[in-house]
Amino acid sequence: MGYRTVVTAAAAAATYCALVVPTAYAEPPDPAVVPPRTAISIRSTFGANWSTANEHEARTSLSLTKLYLADYALRHGDGSRADRDLAERMIRYSDDGAATTMENKYPQALKSVAAEYHLTDTHSAGSWGAAYTSTADLADFLDAKLRTDPNSPILEWMTEAGEHATDGTEQDWGTARLPFVLGTKWGWSDFGEQDVASASYGPGFAVAAHTHGTATEQTLDILGALPLAALELATGH
Repeated sequence: MGYRTVVTAAAAAATYCALVVPTAYAEPPDPAVVPPRTAISIRSTFGANWSTANEHEARTSLSLTKLYLADYALRHGDGSRADRDLAERMIRYSDDGAATTMENKYPQALKSVAAEYHLTDTHSAGSWGAAYTSTADLADFLDAKLRTDPNSPILEWMTEAGEHATDGTEQDWGTARLPFVLGTKWGWSDFGEQDVASASYGPGFAVAAHTHGTATEQTLDILGALPLAALELATGH
């Protein structure tokens, strides 16, 4: 058995344990369990995917844009310590000021990352805070990092996220509540109607969610979808 086969088998087993084992203790899944307010996308490193029908809906990317900005700066920036510090603050503490500084330095970052990773639902709208993306793009991005750049500082910082963001928001909801999640990035709206997003990864899988609603509603929708997602991932349909 070759190295690639061993890695693939290990990823498959890890994802199976993370997403399928909990269903042994769950009620039979309701096929209409995820309301349209929430979009969810799950990717596994061995090719099995699950999503809600609205996973390609372009929604405000909120602070999840910071994943894209940090990735560009780390791989295509000037290599400065300042860039690395800004990127870490964006991912661990969702620092808005750091994101604005980074975007001003690299205004091409979002467009470049979207093209490189084939994120077809991702586009700028004048500033990082007004950009759009989809849960499909977010999950695909994290899946690509896990497969091609597993030592990325972004993944490390997601595992070391602060209990609270720079603005005081608690960072512990949404996809972070799924079993075996290792790291998460969150996003939320500061103005107007409530909007929240989260993206996480674990051993062999990546998941993203966006909810037109509250953090509590997203957590409920995510956990409610888990039995259905696990069943379909396990059976292939």
